Amino acid sequence: MLFHETGEQPHMNFETIKFAVDGNVATITMNRPERLNACSLGMADDMLRALDHLGDARALVITGEGRAFCSGADLTASGERPVTGAQGSYMALTEKYNPLMMKLARLDVPVICAVNGPAAGIGCSIALAGDFVIAGASAYFLQAFVNIGLVPDGGSSWMLPRLIGKARATEMMMLGEKIGPEKACEWGMIYKAVADESLTGETQALATRLANGPTVSYATIRKNILTALENSYAQALQAEAEGQRLAGGTDDAREGSMAFVEKRKPAFQGR
Repeated sequence: MLFHETGEQPHMNFETIKFAVDGNVATITMNRPERLNACSLGMADDMLRALDHLGDARALVITGEGRAFCSGADLTASGERPVTGAQGSYMALTEKYNPLMMKLARLDVPVICAVNGPAAGIGCSIALAGDFVIAGASAYFLQAFVNIGLVPDGGSSWMLPRLIGKARATEMMMLGEKIGPEKACEWGMIYKAVADESLTGETQALATRLANGPTVSYATIRKNILTALENSYAQALQAEAEGQRLAGGTDDAREGSMAFVEKRKPAFQGR
């Protein structure tokens, strides 16, 4: 599945992803369908590079090619130096996967993850890093680590209890069972569950809406949510005040106020 396949392609070469910018929407498509888009070290590198070249994009879509979103980490990808042993996994996380997750968390544009098929292991973490997660009927979310005697990574042990509570997070991480899109939506883990054939259209509509919204406001909301999850109530209040000062000085805020007074729809420019 490639969203905005006809979009303008940045002049960059990627081995494991497709990257397109169409108007104000950037799309990263994980592109190792023969491996169900398992995230190799090279893919993590490619995604990190793509995130540095969003240009004027005002929304980002992440999805997977073929019948999977991402089936987990691949530390033995062909053509790459195999990662072995406990220390090798530690280095892969600290040098590749964790920087990717932090960069996604700190982007200044809203992120939509369109989940087609399995989102397992690090793929589950990447999916849940989206501000909006839309899952097709064939999608599922899986914390598979315990099934091979490992522990969740990619920030999932931080993210899941905050999304769905301790009991459900413990269920996912200790039982290692698939969570389908309807249950994920019922739990509050994702934004929406849709039919497979509706996934592209629903994603495109939401991406277009976000890409035409008040971009500075969105960036500040993202930052403030992260601040609130990490810090105290008092710190969240202060972050909101500072964010309001920033957003309130933008052209979009002025346009929003004028549109409200004039009883019309605002035309935001992302600045």
